[in-house]
Amino acid sequence: MYSKEESQRIKREFWVAFAEKYPRKWVLYDTKIKDFSFKFYVDNKKAQVLIDIEQRSDEKRIAYFEKLEALKNILEEEFIKDLVFEKNYTLESGKTISRIWVEKTGVGFSNKNTWDAIFDFFNENMHALEMFYLEYDEFIKDVESL
Repeated sequence: MYSKEESQRIKREFWVAFAEKYPRKWVLYDTKIKDFSFKFYVDNKKAQVLIDIEQRSDEKRIAYFEKLEALKNILEEEFIKDLVFEKNYTLESGKTISRIWVEKTGVGFSNKNTWDAIFDFFNENMHALEMFYLEYDEFIKDVESL
């Protein structure tokens, strides 16, 4: 078990090493849709690539989610398999968001032997999500009138 400071240092090393292996600008929060973002997540059990839809308005949040759900077959056949779609995902804070993700288990930031596997997983899946988004962003954004 690591101290809080040691854990933070390892996390910093992890993200620096990732940025060095894959030095590029990711879309992440720059989707041009408020509260709609792509995220990387890693802990000591798993790594995830996520789409978080966090609009305050449930109606708008669900509309964005349903747009992505309508594209699910294309997304899974052409970009990423094994995605999990959850319309009402509850964060630790109690806030309900919509989340779509893919994960790799059995890896963690504190095990440097798994870093390359995580980095490759992050790169491959985030790149696929970005390519999907760039191709279908106009369709996805078309809920702005709500």
